[in-house]
Amino acid sequence: MKKKLSEIAHLVNGILLGDGDIEISGVTNIEDAGATDIAFAVPPHLDKAALSDAAAVIIPNSITDFAKPAIMVENPRVAFTELLKVFTPTILVEPGVHPTAVIGKEVTLGKNSAIMAYAVIADHVKIGDNVVVYPHSYIGVESTIGNDSIIYPNVTVREYCQIGNRAILQSGAVIGSDGFGFITVGGRHQKVPQVGNVIIEDDVEVGANVTIDRATTGSTIVKRGTKIDNLVHLAHNVVVGEDCFLVAQTGIAGSTKIGNHVTFAGQTGCAGHITIGDNCVFAARSAPISDVPEGSFLAGFPAKPHKEWLRGEAGINKIPDLIKKIRDLEKRLNSLETNK
Repeated sequence: MKKKLSEIAHLVNGILLGDGDIEISGVTNIEDAGATDIAFAVPPHLDKAALSDAAAVIIPNSITDFAKPAIMVENPRVAFTELLKVFTPTILVEPGVHPTAVIGKEVTLGKNSAIMAYAVIADHVKIGDNVVVYPHSYIGVESTIGNDSIIYPNVTVREYCQIGNRAILQSGAVIGSDGFGFITVGGRHQKVPQVGNVIIEDDVEVGANVTIDRATTGSTIVKRGTKIDNLVHLAHNVVVGEDCFLVAQTGIAGSTKIGNHVTFAGQTGCAGHITIGDNCVFAARSAPISDVPEGSFLAGFPAKPHKEWLRGEAGINKIPDLIKKIRDLEKRLNSLETNK
């Protein structure tokens, strides 16, 4: 696909800077951009973009002078995303059921849905309209998949789980595995039946190899709009609010309740049975172990206010010098006592 820069400016509602007749054939990042590509840049990367090989750059509309052809927009990231859709259209999947797919009894299939090779749809499952179930995925008994959802290869949705509209489950995700529930009697561990389910609401994306355990009773819930990165684990009866971010390798222990717009950076480990308020942020590798009020920004183990954690880390960095000073003082003291 090729488009003139002036056409692209029109597509993203931007203002053109420079030659609008330049032909663009690709959309990519600054580092990989070639002579016919367009990239985007925001501060502090504008100088780097100006020196790149990109044919043109999408920049914030606060920048009115740029070293190469550009398109000024309110939000370069949003414009870039729109262009990715234009230049890299979604792969179309033919609706229908592949001959090798296994369809159980009394299954409901919506309009224009695709069940691809070797997928297994168990009894009494309800699949919405325009759903794609990729090969080797399993949808368990009496589960539901909402309209326009995508189930990528090797996904497991266990029995009685509910997936909302426009959900995306990346490869290897397991929704509704048993929670880690055991009681120990006489030194032996006995399994507690996990008879609840998982509810994934609308517009949720679940990353590759994410595991979300079914509730012991009731539901483990991920609310509307939340995005979960690869390799995240949610234990039984966790409730995640709306529009949260859970970044890779985060683990949330059982029965924790999380508010809306909460961000867990990579490798955060959250204790169970606690409540986290809205709009909290946890830095990478932090570990909240008790209730957290809304609007908190925490870091470290156990998690503490970010500024307090920074002061502590600064103090730790001074310890080697302090040890050296103490040793020097010990030597001087020993020398004085020896020479008395």
